[in-house]
Amino acid sequence: MFSSCLSIEVADRMIENALGTFELPLGVAVNFLINEKDYLIPMATEESSVVAAASNAAKIARGKGGFKTECSKPLMIGQIQILNVEDIAGAAQKIMEHKKEILRLANAQDKILVDLGGGAKDLEVRILNSPIGKMIVVHLIVDVRDAMGANAVNTMCEALAPSLEEVTDGKVRLKILSNLADKRIFKAKAIFDKETMGGEHVVDAFLESYILATIDPYRAATHNKGIMNGIDALIIATGNDFRAIEAGAHAYASRNGSYSSLTTYYKDENGNLVGEIELPLAVGIVGGAANMHPKAKLCRKILGIKTAQELAEVVASLGLAQNFAAVFALSTVGIQKGHMSLHAKNIAVMAGAEGKEIDKLAEQMVKENKIKLDRAKEILEKMRKTR
Repeated sequence: MFSSCLSIEVADRMIENALGTFELPLGVAVNFLINEKDYLIPMATEESSVVAAASNAAKIARGKGGFKTECSKPLMIGQIQILNVEDIAGAAQKIMEHKKEILRLANAQDKILVDLGGGAKDLEVRILNSPIGKMIVVHLIVDVRDAMGANAVNTMCEALAPSLEEVTDGKVRLKILSNLADKRIFKAKAIFDKETMGGEHVVDAFLESYILATIDPYRAATHNKGIMNGIDALIIATGNDFRAIEAGAHAYASRNGSYSSLTTYYKDENGNLVGEIELPLAVGIVGGAANMHPKAKLCRKILGIKTAQELAEVVASLGLAQNFAAVFALSTVGIQKGHMSLHAKNIAVMAGAEGKEIDKLAEQMVKENKIKLDRAKEILEKMRKTR
């Protein structure tokens, strides 16, 4: 157990009108083997069974070599919206003619990033139709290295506005990073042993359950929420922006015109289950809360990561493990068995149980299969009278 609490002084520098701090349970998922390296994964979450489920999934995957990952470069997109352009096609051409100058101006805003090998690398020009007429949207492609990248990209976009107005004879309105970081994609893959799962018929049941998330957005939303149960817990623990990760993930899940699963499952030639995940992950290990929050720094130390890329590889692997665990439970014993066993302890506390009473009360409710607050109060009252 450790504290390393966020002080009110630091909290007051992080946000406005700070009144205090808000705690979440912080646990650690075990059994993770990712790219031949062992990891202990810190997870900040209030939801019962999440940490245990991820650990169990990692244990099953470990038997077949654990998780393997692939990734693209840490490229983020900055958007610059240009309105009131009379010659749209001509303006778009002029922007590309001035590409070198524009990139040079962008890189002048962050020489440290450029010295580290990052910086503005490319431009893309899009012409979009809208209810207010055609507009140009310039995409500034920035290699942000080990940062999440929002501040660097936003600064560059704002600096380019006057030049782009001059080149296009238009008016720049929005100039901001996009959270659909589809040039910063991470993939993770694992093989889940059929015998450990309970046999090939269990693999078949898993695949029958999974397929609904590929065709139905109502199921896909819950399916992907299971992925984010793990991802958000690690993102929060490391001081990253979980809202940005959520936005990017769900937008990416809709990239083909309908909302679908972020994971893919199928059987290999031996009948084992193969799971894959693919999603954008804009995470950082420098800047922002990651360097201000004492627990975020401690959690990065527990992870033992050296780069933002390594962090994202762990994040993707955890998301796949969490999703596997949820679908595995749903397709076999049901989600409630394990979840409610742990939830029973929460109900026991709500009923007023303390110390050893909590486990004893929770055990009795699980035994009766009546995990309800009114029943918890009845059992607790009897326990105390008997004692």
